[in-house]
Amino acid sequence: MVSISVRYEGGLHCAAVHGPSGAVLPTDAPRDNQGMGEAFSPTDLMAAALATCILTTMAIVARRKGYDLPAAAAEVEKHMTAEGPRRIARLTTRLSIALPPDHPDRPVLEAAAHACPVHRSLHPDIEKDIHFSWTGAAA
Repeated sequence: MVSISVRYEGGLHCAAVHGPSGAVLPTDAPRDNQGMGEAFSPTDLMAAALATCILTTMAIVARRKGYDLPAAAAEVEKHMTAEGPRRIARLTTRLSIALPPDHPDRPVLEAAAHACPVHRSLHPDIEKDIHFSWTGAAA
């Protein structure tokens, strides 16, 4: 169990404090919802959580198999609903993996991306598109 404390700081800003480390994560409402957009919004954190969870889960699989995922990166686009209620409609994640497209563990790594805990925890109404780019030289 991990405890996260959150305090409202006024002006639509909050600060989340990670219990185990004490790291502080500021948030702000987005510009299109009365905020200044000066920090991650709560829904931005959902998008970031998905991308970081995918990369971390893939790296755990790679580590168990005895290698690393060098220079792996993700870009995630968050699309909100156009009409109420306001919610995340789609998260499109593009991954760049510096392994060859014919890497023998490609299927298990891609499966790990789709099975990360955040991906599994998101509401089924949220479209979750994951695109892979295997950028390493072919073996």
